Amino acid sequence: MDRISPETIESEIRKLRGELPKRIVDDLRSSLLKVAKNVTLTRDKLDKIIKMVKKAYVDALVEPGEPVGTVAAQSIGEPGTQMTLRTFHYAGVAELNVTLGLPRLIEILDARRAPAAALMEIHLKGELSKDREKAREFARKIEMVTLEDVVSQTETDLINMEFVVTLDRDRIKRKGLVPSEIASKLSENLKSEVITHGYKLRIKPGTPTLPDLRRLAMKAKEVQLSGVKGINRVVIKAEGGKYVVYTEGSNLAEILKMPEVDSTRTTTNDIREIEKVLGIEAARNAIIKEAVNTLEEQGLDVDVRHVMLVADIMTASGEVQQIGRHGISGGKASVLARASFEVTTKHLLEACIRGERDRLKGIIENVIAGQPIPLGTGSVELEMARGERVGRG
Repeated sequence: MDRISPETIESEIRKLRGELPKRIVDDLRSSLLKVAKNVTLTRDKLDKIIKMVKKAYVDALVEPGEPVGTVAAQSIGEPGTQMTLRTFHYAGVAELNVTLGLPRLIEILDARRAPAAALMEIHLKGELSKDREKAREFARKIEMVTLEDVVSQTETDLINMEFVVTLDRDRIKRKGLVPSEIASKLSENLKSEVITHGYKLRIKPGTPTLPDLRRLAMKAKEVQLSGVKGINRVVIKAEGGKYVVYTEGSNLAEILKMPEVDSTRTTTNDIREIEKVLGIEAARNAIIKEAVNTLEEQGLDVDVRHVMLVADIMTASGEVQQIGRHGISGGKASVLARASFEVTTKHLLEACIRGERDRLKGIIENVIAGQPIPLGTGSVELEMARGERVGRG
């Protein structure tokens, strides 16, 4: 048979737009056009390929009445029991540690306010990413430096009621700071007089009392001199001919404002921060990506659709909610379903006080009540229509 033209392929693919999702149609189109360049594609072959794609799509659909939530819970929970409890080094960067394995999975599903080991992966724009020195300069610029990081000695002068700080020459040179700049930062943050004697700084409290001097000494050590708040350590790593900056600590909002940063590829493992800066859809994608990466790192193969379902339910309300009694499980409409999860007596007592009624619409409450569950065959109800009885005459 004759070879079909790219125009015919385009025409046939357009007919599928109402039958299959856009992404599948687009992937099929690009694949067929690529194949048609090297292989003789006939009408019969094209029809056969389209038929196979349609069948594969239909086979992948969830059947009506299938308990997708239970299957997702089993599919994530069972491999989760095989995960280790250890923390590993991240992405080959020995200097940085990040929570992985089961603790990380729990952290994601609990939607913790801040991860135990916040981490950022910062990609730089264009030529900056290829220049090691410029990448180092950027890393130095964002690494947070406090007074404690650049001092070699501190003492409390009780006679003159002063807090005396001796700066480490090598450290301040490495951080690109000078004593006068440090003095002005301290004066501005502490609202106190700072006298500079070379590399020695004398800080006087507002009122010359011992408690005030102690408070001043504690506060002075934490004053931020340079860098971005929250970025505690920085490591540069070469990846595919480009330099990527990894950070211990996270501040997505401030980093994305910087002109050197490629905002399309820069990311953080703090899901709450992503929700705050980029919105709920970005947070949903972050939950999927972090959970899938955690499972894959442990060598566990879980279908992404189970993770997507979990991410959907965690973000369906418009904000990230945990899978727990303070989130999804605790917000169920059914009293018995809430009581079956945690703090049983508390839920039952509160429901009695409010006079709540359980409609027995879900799985858990019907199992408790000993009734068929509204899933699978239990989701179908048959009624016998009244009519005349037909018998043999």
